[in-house]
Amino acid sequence: MTSAVLLRPRSGTALTERLARSAAATEGAGIKTADVPGWLAAETVACGTRVRRIPFAELDGWSFSPTGGNLRHRSGRFFSVEGLHVARPDIGTEWQQPIIMQPEVGILGILAKEFDGTLHFLMQAKVEPGNPNLVQLSPTVQATRSNYTKAHGGAAVKYLEYFLRPDPRMVITDVLQSEHGAWFYRKRNRNMIVEVEDDVPADENFRWLTLGQLGRLLQHDNVVNMDARTVLASAPVMYPEHQALSSDVELHSWITGKRALHEVRARRIPLTEVAGWVRDEYTIHREDQRFFQVLAVAVEGANREVPSWSQPLFEPVAQGVVAFAYRAFAGVPHLLVHARVEGGFLDTMELAPTVQCVPANYLHLPASQRPPFLDVMLEAPQDRIRYAAIHSEEGGRFLNAESRYLVVATDESTTPAEPPPGYHWITPGQLGWLAGHSRYVNVQARTLLAILTSRAVDIGQGCS
Repeated sequence: MTSAVLLRPRSGTALTERLARSAAATEGAGIKTADVPGWLAAETVACGTRVRRIPFAELDGWSFSPTGGNLRHRSGRFFSVEGLHVARPDIGTEWQQPIIMQPEVGILGILAKEFDGTLHFLMQAKVEPGNPNLVQLSPTVQATRSNYTKAHGGAAVKYLEYFLRPDPRMVITDVLQSEHGAWFYRKRNRNMIVEVEDDVPADENFRWLTLGQLGRLLQHDNVVNMDARTVLASAPVMYPEHQALSSDVELHSWITGKRALHEVRARRIPLTEVAGWVRDEYTIHREDQRFFQVLAVAVEGANREVPSWSQPLFEPVAQGVVAFAYRAFAGVPHLLVHARVEGGFLDTMELAPTVQCVPANYLHLPASQRPPFLDVMLEAPQDRIRYAAIHSEEGGRFLNAESRYLVVATDESTTPAEPPPGYHWITPGQLGWLAGHSRYVNVQARTLLAILTSRAVDIGQGCS
């Protein structure tokens, strides 16, 4: 006889209701929300970490290859800095640049556990050399494969065992997500939230926080790091939407059409062959000093698996602006997304915020040649700005890479209901649905989605 087979629901509302309760809880069972910035500041002082710029010649274990000039670690692990040639025949342009090659799939994992009937998330006070304030809230586990296989010869990654072989019934989210397509070549990380029922003591550098507490902390500058933001964005939070300007099928078709339309030819080239870039004792930079530079740092006294090391970092020339325009159509909030092509994307394009750029690279140009909607965001009246905070990008690879993240209420005069080609109005729920899948929502848009998911901002009422 055939044994009975137990079928399970494909989805349910219990998890989304539990996430909603956590998002509504602005205080939790552990540390008070107002005490978290002070705790992080104390961790910064206690770790005594020092980061100093050094010439490339002082890098320990890193060197430029005698053939091609690529910057690599002697172990062959971690990452390398190489060259990339990107051609866009569809629009008749091409460029070359340094790029980070890191084919490993890292783990960005957050443990979740109920306390007093409310989901809490185990967050780490983690030192990253590129963070302006060094220590920020990171996921429970934030590690590349080289890190957690101990290629650096250091200590084991705490709590890693919960993410290597998780119980499928306890997984809240598990999705491969891209990183910065302008600086990484086809880089992906496994974004995970895994629930535990057993007692999991928080180590001295860890604290349990509700989703609502994280939302309050996202209202502060440089408190919640990029890796935590991208994981939170993937959580299956439900939004009270039943209609949208485009159905999900229409939206998916629009994305597919954009990917089919754009032609991107990206190929790796030796770093010495990158045109328009020069290398001196301390940096690799563009001849016109725009966009970013590559440099080297020495890190000492970090409370990490390895206390001291040196490495290359990418540093942008100035602070960026990352912003969503939003409007309410028939009472339903919508966000204006951009089908953004970047040379390092695995699948041509991903959905980006309305504006994503470093204004200093474009302000010398006439308005007609600047990124669309940039001036709308830069000149937004204060009463239209629903959210504003400065967040840094991934501090393990980028130095002082900060952007001012904005959510701005707009109207027909600045952001029409029929947007220009490459832009589309979608609901927060549609954005969250897409973020639950790989290669649809870029890392900058995921930060803004995390802000919505955690209720750091409420856009229930928009402008028409």
